[in-house]
Amino acid sequence: MKNNKIFAVCDTEEAYAHRLTEYLLEKARLPYAVHLFTEVEELRKFAGQQEIEILLIAESALKLLKEEYIRQQVTQMFVLQEEEEKEREDLCYISKFQSPERILEQMAESAAGLLTWSETITIENTAVKLIGVYSPVKRCLQTSFALTLGQILAKEHRTLYFNFECYSGFGQMLNREFPADMMDLMYYYRCARDQLSMRLSASVQHIGGLDYIPPMQSYTGVREVTGPQWLEFCKCIAGIGEYEYIILDLDDNMDGLFDLLRKCHKIYTITKEDHFAAAKISQYEQILKFNELEEIADKTVKCRFPVFKQLPDNMELMTHGELAGYVRAIVREDLYGE
Repeated sequence: MKNNKIFAVCDTEEAYAHRLTEYLLEKARLPYAVHLFTEVEELRKFAGQQEIEILLIAESALKLLKEEYIRQQVTQMFVLQEEEEKEREDLCYISKFQSPERILEQMAESAAGLLTWSETITIENTAVKLIGVYSPVKRCLQTSFALTLGQILAKEHRTLYFNFECYSGFGQMLNREFPADMMDLMYYYRCARDQLSMRLSASVQHIGGLDYIPPMQSYTGVREVTGPQWLEFCKCIAGIGEYEYIILDLDDNMDGLFDLLRKCHKIYTITKEDHFAAAKISQYEQILKFNELEEIADKTVKCRFPVFKQLPDNMELMTHGELAGYVRAIVREDLYGE
């Protein structure tokens, strides 16, 4: 997205400043023009010519500036705290010694009203393609397939992954806690949309080169989100993040499953060879026909895999192994071959 508003970073510690700015440019993808300054005099000159929407400045650099002058040119300023004690109560301090993700998250908590983006974005006028992965057959490698597909696409395209399972186990498998999940972002989409852009940037995680929003930690409330709301939510996220593909790892227990499937560019349904799997697939296809949803069936590719000797234990390495070979063939022949 093009945006003339300016996000300035100023720190005389060049290595730190470059790492932080690199994150803002390559990972966060904020809807701002990001400018880096490692000399306060350059910032002073720039501020005399341009208005700065957000300034993130190191505590030591701020001491070298005439604050009264710079404040006239800055809408909101954040100070990267370097000392243990805060010198002033009227400044918004953020600890410098933490991850860029956490810095951005804390800024988002205070930057209400500053982050605006175009609400005219639609799926039709962006390049995004929704890829649905859904099967009524359980324990069929659906999530393994979806993650592998996403990581393969992410090597060449901006790709985002959503997991709609009740109990995804992501936090446990990755041995980490997430600052926000899908339902947190849905709240900002519904109630504080002017903050959604920065909240998205602070919430996006990465696994094997694939962007993902952490799955919901509690399934309470997800049934209150309708299919059209999920679609509009995806539409907004795609526009903000300039995503080309969004992988939807779908679940029976969500509302609006068919609404999402209808809007997917392609749907992948994993099945097995046993009679139980065949019966479930047959019933699912009958329901589609009964509800006049043949368009879902027309866009569906049914995948049946052999028994793999070994799957990657590390979720960062889904592009390695036998399953990845099958998925690459699907991408090559089905998505890229159209």
